[in-house]
Amino acid sequence: MAKQSLRDLKKEETWHVLAQTSFELALEKGLDGFTIEDVVQRAHYSRRTFANHFSCKEEAVAMSVISVTSVQGEKQRAEVLQEVDKISEESPVDALYQWLRMNFTANLLRKLRQLFALSKSYPTLEPYVLNVLHRLQEAGHFEVKRVCGDRYPLGYPHLLVGAVFGAVLSILEEEVPVRFAGEEVGEDADKQTNAIPFDQFLEMTFGYLKNGF
Repeated sequence: MAKQSLRDLKKEETWHVLAQTSFELALEKGLDGFTIEDVVQRAHYSRRTFANHFSCKEEAVAMSVISVTSVQGEKQRAEVLQEVDKISEESPVDALYQWLRMNFTANLLRKLRQLFALSKSYPTLEPYVLNVLHRLQEAGHFEVKRVCGDRYPLGYPHLLVGAVFGAVLSILEEEVPVRFAGEEVGEDADKQTNAIPFDQFLEMTFGYLKNGF
């Protein structure tokens, strides 16, 4: 992997800060409760800098989720690939399971769920949420294709990743009660008490994929 220049690192850092600041303001005030000017003032950047990275505040809010995944360092990324490669020759299902466990952290999942909740109240956010999901799904698809090689039919990676992301979508929409690591029981205590841990949900999902429904 090519080493990033100082300029590229600075640009990436600016992107992260603007995205995260936009997301924080959306949670605090709602999407209609703040402007781009509010974002740049809090983040200590200019409107021009914001425009160089995002087309609108909706895009910045949604891309804060991608910001969580992209801050992963090169060393950690290498460790992820090493773990996946240990089982890649056995099963792409196992490889995808390992990849999801390492990439879909509790922090990422909480942000995704918050983003989904925001999009229900603010429909203008929905296209950008769909773009985020597409990018995450494409990353999973790339990983499965990398593992599968030419050993499986052309449509297999799409079917496998589509099935898994459909399951993840059900918990982001809160159709299936799932508890993420580190979550504390809050106001909706009954709902959180009955929720299953995400790791258990993931094991159940991949169990069905391996053994049939």
